[in-house]
Amino acid sequence: MASELALPQVVLEERHFMTQVFGWMSAGLALTGGVAAFVASTPALAQIVVQNRLVFFGLIIFQLILVFRLAGVVQSAMSASAATALFLFYAALNGLTLSVIFLAYTNSSIATAFFVTGGTFGVMSLYGYFTKADLTGLGHMCFMGLIGLILASVVNMWFRNPTVMWITTYAGVLIFIGLTAYDSQKIKEMFRGDEDAEQEQKESISGALALYLDFINLFLSILQIMGRRRE
Repeated sequence: MASELALPQVVLEERHFMTQVFGWMSAGLALTGGVAAFVASTPALAQIVVQNRLVFFGLIIFQLILVFRLAGVVQSAMSASAATALFLFYAALNGLTLSVIFLAYTNSSIATAFFVTGGTFGVMSLYGYFTKADLTGLGHMCFMGLIGLILASVVNMWFRNPTVMWITTYAGVLIFIGLTAYDSQKIKEMFRGDEDAEQEQKESISGALALYLDFINLFLSILQIMGRRRE
């Protein structure tokens, strides 16, 4: 307690801000996991969401629209409460589409992949937060790699080449490990200390979304590598 009081006020405020960011990210992940598990355990609901391609891809398109809307929330006129509700709504919708992993993979392999992801994410996030090195170059490189990864994955939907699939999977792990460190540093630098409560809340939601997406995509890549499929 005494050591905390000795820290500059701006450092305490920055730590409070980062706690908010990780708190909302964790809430989003918990909501996604809860919804996914519930849908997977409800056959009638799973059939509507997973087996109906129109519903499934409609949800994915709607989620992409929400992500782009949330990505610009800091500069938008949207209120902090609306941004928070939209983020949680997006996390719940993501749980609907991710319910497919509970049907495709065993529970033990999902749990293992989750813990491996959590450990990797935690280490890289701490590195991004505490390092004095500028990770901007790493972030730009990972972003360009992400664009290539998306294009390769879309093209491979038609060719279904297993070699390309495994290359993009391992590349995805490396890309999202790098993005986790970069985004953690960028979110830390986002906080200036002169924001009002409304703006700070919007910034925390924006940061939570970035880290949430890093975690989810890293988890899916690791699950594809480590996961055991149901027979």
